[in-house]
Amino acid sequence: MLRSAPMDVADFPAVDLTHARITADVPRHSAFALAHVVRADEASALVAHANNVVILGWIDLAASRHGDAVGAARSDLAARGRMWFVARHEIDYLGEAFVGDEVLVTTWLESLGRTSLVRATRILRATDGRELTRARSRWAHVDLATRRPVAIDPDVHAMLARSVCPQA
Repeated sequence: MLRSAPMDVADFPAVDLTHARITADVPRHSAFALAHVVRADEASALVAHANNVVILGWIDLAASRHGDAVGAARSDLAARGRMWFVARHEIDYLGEAFVGDEVLVTTWLESLGRTSLVRATRILRATDGRELTRARSRWAHVDLATRRPVAIDPDVHAMLARSVCPQA
């Protein structure tokens, strides 16, 4: 059962990854990260760990804030009649985040196509670097009038292309 209050963006400050403890697959040069301390109202009612729906909210918030940071804010897209719609989330829950744990929610673009992008997200416990969640999401760029995928505007594509992680 979800008991969480709405997320307050101030509870998720951006993090410089230069010296952060992160997993080897996180590209420090192109990743974006938020720090957060798990609140009591984010825990499941019967099991005292962060609720999976809350974690999905963190993944979405990191994507949104990363877009803001690279100049492709959702509010700007909406003003153009466009928006990112999730086409697919794959989430592996690998460990538990408990009330009071500080977590790092780190995201980056794996690929950028004509009408969609693929975003990776890792959630780690800050104190020991343990990977708690591994996610991969495909986001479709959608025309809000037709509700159909549409080509990413060239200026937005260019802003996002600068933050795509080169494939290893």
